[in-house]
Amino acid sequence: MWGSAAGRGLRRPRGTARLCSCEAGAASKLAKSERRAAKKKAAEKYRCHPMAEPPPPSAFPPNGGRDFFHFELLHQSKKSGARVGRIHTPHGVVDTPGFVGVATNGAFKALDHRLGDDAGLQLMFCNTYHMLLQPGPEVVEKAGGLHKFINRERPIITDSGGFQVFSMAEGSVHDELNMKKKSNAKGGVAPPTSVLKISEEGAAFRSYVDGRRVLLTPESSVRAQKALGADIIIPLDELPPYHISAQRLEESVARTHRWEARSLFEHLADVRQQAMYCVLHGGVDEAQRLKSVEYLTALPFDGFAIGGSLGKDRAELMQLLKFLMPLLPTGPAAKPNHLLGIADVESIEEAVPFGVDTFDSCFPLRIGRHGTLLTPRGRLYVKRGKYREDYGPIDPGCDCPVCRNHSLAYIHHLFRAKEPMAWTLCTLHNLHYMCDMMARIRQQIIAGEI
Repeated sequence: MWGSAAGRGLRRPRGTARLCSCEAGAASKLAKSERRAAKKKAAEKYRCHPMAEPPPPSAFPPNGGRDFFHFELLHQSKKSGARVGRIHTPHGVVDTPGFVGVATNGAFKALDHRLGDDAGLQLMFCNTYHMLLQPGPEVVEKAGGLHKFINRERPIITDSGGFQVFSMAEGSVHDELNMKKKSNAKGGVAPPTSVLKISEEGAAFRSYVDGRRVLLTPESSVRAQKALGADIIIPLDELPPYHISAQRLEESVARTHRWEARSLFEHLADVRQQAMYCVLHGGVDEAQRLKSVEYLTALPFDGFAIGGSLGKDRAELMQLLKFLMPLLPTGPAAKPNHLLGIADVESIEEAVPFGVDTFDSCFPLRIGRHGTLLTPRGRLYVKRGKYREDYGPIDPGCDCPVCRNHSLAYIHHLFRAKEPMAWTLCTLHNLHYMCDMMARIRQQIIAGEI
């Protein structure tokens, strides 16, 4: 060792002896052995029985409320579980029930998010998974957080990144990711799934941006969301597929509770004027849903997100909400709730009477980019030939800039000519439609119609 250093003109420190090859080999083996022992010790931290209990509620400090975040119940329907409220955040108020637009990479596709503000959109959803890989939380943090990075003054919510990872693990790539068209660092095409390992520690996967290995843990997800600086953040949870055994579902709920507890510990160590919602799990199994509600509502979370498998169709989702929503705290203990990933018109109309406060989905804006427009008469597919000479607006009763200024014939022409402006106009109209619909629903609840 020192001989090689001397050969490069470096002197051995005075008082040190030259190691013979045998001694050097022994030292090297000892160092390797110590590294293996340290690695094994670190791994033991995350090795536990699949059904190990998470920390008890007594391990957490009580939630005495936040001076920067709270839910205000304005009206409770006497006809159903529907309610009208306000979520107060550091960046403004969110009226509920409300639609949450998904800006995957901190932007709506083909639309300036400030036009969403004009449409009445109050809460925007950004995806931690994508922002983690590009541009990276450290870049956003240096810019002053997401609000300054994207120039937004209204509230933002971020997820944990787990949804995208577990979607890949089950072989179904998230629509907005479209991994099959992404190239990896070596120039090849990324495989349909880039998940390397899912363990108690977290989920390891390959980045679709550059192919590097990324380990997403409850703690690293929270740290990333701290750097992004959203008003509302979500803990890491395991998302199992719909068709799994009862035992596997029970193990998944137990792991999710352990992960969410770790996330909460990490969050409470550095709150930063951010609220954290828990994610209620259990699939469509009522016993597991009850277990999840009982544990997570006893912890100092600021709101409740309804996640996990939500059923094979809308009917099963509504049956789940019918069972689940009455279990959530009411009265002075009431907190906001959010239905993760569901925000089509039909589902919103059916879910509001159960008391759901906010809904997010990229669906209303995505179908707009493909030529489907939302109207009171149902969905309108503007690419059809019958609109070639239709000089009327999308919806005569709509006051959005698109309906005021453009005809169906013009939008039809833009799609036929492959002009990107077609995506912008249709996305903007659908966003206005969703915000107007939610305002109308709030009025109907207050009027006693829902």
